[in-house]
Amino acid sequence: MPKPVANPPNPFHEAHLEWEGPPPPAELEVFEETCKSALSKNDSPDVGFTWSVNPYRGCFHACAYCYARPSHQWLGFGAGTDFDRRIVVKTNVAERLREAFDRRSWNGEGIVLSGNTDCYQPLEASYGLTRACLEVCLAYRNPVAIITKSKLVRRDAELLAALHREAGCHVFVSIPFADDVMARGIEPYASSPSKRFETVRVLANAGVPVGVSVSPIIPGLNDAQIPEVLARAKEAGARAAFMILLRLPKEVLPVFDARLEAAFPLRAQKVRHAIQDLRGGKMNEAAFGARMRGRGPRWEAIRQLFETHRRRYGLDVHRFGTREGPSAFRRPTPEPAQLGLFG
Repeated sequence: MPKPVANPPNPFHEAHLEWEGPPPPAELEVFEETCKSALSKNDSPDVGFTWSVNPYRGCFHACAYCYARPSHQWLGFGAGTDFDRRIVVKTNVAERLREAFDRRSWNGEGIVLSGNTDCYQPLEASYGLTRACLEVCLAYRNPVAIITKSKLVRRDAELLAALHREAGCHVFVSIPFADDVMARGIEPYASSPSKRFETVRVLANAGVPVGVSVSPIIPGLNDAQIPEVLARAKEAGARAAFMILLRLPKEVLPVFDARLEAAFPLRAQKVRHAIQDLRGGKMNEAAFGARMRGRGPRWEAIRQLFETHRRRYGLDVHRFGTREGPSAFRRPTPEPAQLGLFG
């Protein structure tokens, strides 16, 4: 079981700050655990990868729409403010990843950091678990894809470039909004969109293949911003793009609805109706194969808007496969034990 940290590190007093301005008025609780395994296997046909590594549970970014919120209940925590402020840190995740790579059954499949919560949330500046996992991947030449909305990923630009040269690495920066103020209403403690576009530029200049995830699409709120997001992403050096429709499992819906009402009271009802329009009258679709996309004329119009501008700016369709051709994976050769003075 995770154990609480009596005096957790302050994520705002690090060399790579995630949040500009005074820290948010919220108490952070950190719980450390030693995990039994690093790799999580995905069986959903909606998700374009099989293996992921999640160094953290919960996320300080506090995005109202985060589909990972229900997973916090597995720990006995809540999906609301507990998810935002009670963060679990897997202190030995890099060691467990190395153990997984050493097994004969592992053949160098690509992994994603993270499939659940942001691997570059503020505590990463203190714990460095994501960087440690990337160093393991480089040592074994195992391909990696990263999804993040944090500017902290810039810290590892050189490491990511080296990993791409050796094994293959792609970074996708999540940018669902073009407007900084609007984004702050729904993603209160994540890097601003402006900072995320700068992050795309930094990674691209470092030689890291980078794309954007225009996700989630919240109809009636950010769908009209798709052309601007793609244009700015291309200008910053992005190579690929994809989008996913908003998902609102029953534990997420009240969190999202309360934040929507507080941040956009005059648009809230319009957004609710638009979501229902894309979900056949419902606020959510739980069926595999339909969770990430909508249906009906309005969804088709959004899809066409995205595809038209994706092609216009020469952005590839997203892919989590990270290298063409044979896998570069190989286990490091153990260094020979040092001989005694007399052999």
